[in-house]
Amino acid sequence: MTIETLLIANRGEIAVRIIRAAKALGMRTVQVYSQADAKSLAVRLADEAIEIGPPAAKKSYLNIEAVLAAAKAAKADAVHPGYGFLSENADFADAVVAAGMKFVGPSGDAIRLLGDKVAARRVAAQAGVPTVPGSNGRVGGVEEAREIVERIGFPVMIKAAAGGGGRGIRIVGSMEEFERQFPQASAEAAAAFGDGGLYIEKVIERARHVEVQILGDGKNFVHCFERECSLQRRRQKVWEEAPSVSLTEDVRTKLCASAVALARSVGYSGAGTVEYLYDDETGQFYFIEVNTRIQVEHPVTEMITGIDLVQEMLRIAGGAPLSVRQEDIAISGHAIECRINAEDPSRDFMPAPGLVSALDVPDSEGVRFDTLLWAGYEVPPFYDSLLGKLIVRGKDRADCLARLRVALDGLNIEGIPTTVGLHRALAADPEVAASRYHTRFLEHWLLTAFASPQGSRELAR
Repeated sequence: MTIETLLIANRGEIAVRIIRAAKALGMRTVQVYSQADAKSLAVRLADEAIEIGPPAAKKSYLNIEAVLAAAKAAKADAVHPGYGFLSENADFADAVVAAGMKFVGPSGDAIRLLGDKVAARRVAAQAGVPTVPGSNGRVGGVEEAREIVERIGFPVMIKAAAGGGGRGIRIVGSMEEFERQFPQASAEAAAAFGDGGLYIEKVIERARHVEVQILGDGKNFVHCFERECSLQRRRQKVWEEAPSVSLTEDVRTKLCASAVALARSVGYSGAGTVEYLYDDETGQFYFIEVNTRIQVEHPVTEMITGIDLVQEMLRIAGGAPLSVRQEDIAISGHAIECRINAEDPSRDFMPAPGLVSALDVPDSEGVRFDTLLWAGYEVPPFYDSLLGKLIVRGKDRADCLARLRVALDGLNIEGIPTTVGLHRALAADPEVAASRYHTRFLEHWLLTAFASPQGSRELAR
């Protein structure tokens, strides 16, 4: 079944990205939108747009019945869920297929298996992928959890089995704190994810966050090398790059091979990401989770491999085999992505929606800005604060950083506070330039270098 009409069940910059990829393949595009997004760029670009509800995501982008009704009305052949919202909802994937359409992603069964973090750990272990020391599965209660913690030692993470995107995680450093936080974590997981199940992992001090991009068509599986995502704030990624300069070639080979082995073990179809913690002192890597969707940071992989991952997803969903072989995929240069958010650094990065009065985007070779913005656009207050991603490629990391500094100076978003200033400061930092950072680096950096009101105002410039 080829795809002639594609419905995009998402919003923002990823919806724009999918529309452009689909149009390049000759597909007709249908964009769903909430009342708050009636004037969005995605609605402007799509061949057809269908309103699915009020601004609240639960009544629009998370409303499976409304999305399916729109897809049926548009006579769509397939649905692309993007990231977030319904992208990792197995019931939605099944409902799309039951309605006679293609779901652009893995099967509902694969999403269920890999979306449950505990089940995914078991699959990884069976595929020979190293996992972080911790519980072998969900813990039955605080008594069982206490025994595990006593065995592996503090600090540990209490993690929601159904969590994701850095959410549903608590780090504790003592037994007293652990026993207090465990029931709270379970209650919060139940409220946030509809599942109060928890598991325990050892905290890897000064770890790097490295992930491998995979593609599969159910029979053939490849990796597109790795990305480093260690610059994070509150466990949310801020800056990503590819490849990771912290890996040796031997570790890179083993890491990427392990991701492909995991994809093969479940017959994976579509694009996905296998995430790891990497200890660059020991050279050991540990499996964290699988994201069964396209990632926010996928453009850095596209920049160094030349592979359009979204187009590849669409081809696979349409029934085509993988268009690339592993021996054809190579790293060329270095790429960095900066997530540009509508947030005010001078107010502890509080979301800052509002009217974009002017927009200037750098336009030079090796520079890409994936965005939902246009001058005159009113950023709504109802959704994630991501405005766009500035991606820059250079011949090597030093060249990429130099080009990034120029590109950031040329990026001007007026009318609302943004995190452009944060990225200008990071791009100029000698520790970042030397790649001497880990998953806790950014929060410490913000506390020490920019803790004063004057410092936070500098980030907001």
